[in-house]
Amino acid sequence: MSQNASRMPLIDALKAVAALLVLMNHFSSYGPLAEAAREAFPGIFGWFFEYGRMAVQVFLVIAGFLAARGLSSEGQALGISPLPLIWKRYLRLVVPYLAAIGLAIIAAAIANQWLDDEAIPARATFSQWLAHAFLVHSLLGFDALSAGVWYIAIDFQLFALMAILLWSGRARLIAPALVLAVATASLFWFNRDASWDNWAIYFFGSYGLGAAAWWASDRKQMSAWLGVMLTIAVAALIVDFRLRIALALSVALLLGFGRRTGLLAQWPNAKPLAFLGQISYSIFLVHFPVLLIANSLYARFNLDSTLSAMIALVLAWATSIAAATLFYRWIESPEASRRITSALGWLLGNTLEIARKVPVIGTLLPRRT
Repeated sequence: MSQNASRMPLIDALKAVAALLVLMNHFSSYGPLAEAAREAFPGIFGWFFEYGRMAVQVFLVIAGFLAARGLSSEGQALGISPLPLIWKRYLRLVVPYLAAIGLAIIAAAIANQWLDDEAIPARATFSQWLAHAFLVHSLLGFDALSAGVWYIAIDFQLFALMAILLWSGRARLIAPALVLAVATASLFWFNRDASWDNWAIYFFGSYGLGAAAWWASDRKQMSAWLGVMLTIAVAALIVDFRLRIALALSVALLLGFGRRTGLLAQWPNAKPLAFLGQISYSIFLVHFPVLLIANSLYARFNLDSTLSAMIALVLAWATSIAAATLFYRWIESPEASRRITSALGWLLGNTLEIARKVPVIGTLLPRRT
């Protein structure tokens, strides 16, 4: 979910559709509104419930495609330490993510007053929040404070693994070959074992297909990379067919041919899709708190008709888009994120300066040079 997708209408369109599918999957999964919707329209809402989550594969492939573009645009090894890049990625993800976690905690506290439903997260503890802040909540077994937050942790793990692999390669072609080797291991082994689904290696097959699509779209290497990518992915599907991997392969091929033909930067020329693609991460982050409030209001006013449920869902959908628009403007956008990061840095610097003046604490802190 990167801002690197600007001026790439095809990526914006894919992100927009994927974000809306994830939103509808959650709207079909949580609370009395979801139950009412699935009972009234079992076909469409049942489909969203079963298959909407697969839209995450679109984000995985796009993330791998853009990571290859940013880290190894010509298949070269990463020539600098990956740590500053990993830290930058962490900040890019976590600043809006923690703001959204705060909204989810508030929404859950409100919803708990009016609704008794397993979709409402339990009251947050400090250790639980801290685990979320460091993106290790799933690894440590903490319950999620919002729907879909596992993906942010996985996105960070994937980027870090990609950067380390490209840095480890130390030579042209060897670096992307390492990426492809780990992606192959993921497709044939790790992705077939759900016990790995809290780790990047489980999803690296799709991420690696995205990276391979970027390298394959280079005119000088198109046939070789395309052949290797197709052979590995098709073989993995023959060994164990998974619809999610077939979808990832389709998106990777679309991106590769889109860049090759120029469609990536030209089509579709639709402003609504471009806008929704731009705010897709914000949609992903803020729609669950909105859904919690919508479900609690639905329960609070004892509404139970199909019409009232559909109206509530439509209003929740529209409110999610509006909230995401404001969230992007105030929290997620590069300008807003820089302001927030600078303010946090200033606050931390002043806190440390005050702490140094306290005799006991000051002796434990490193001196400024």
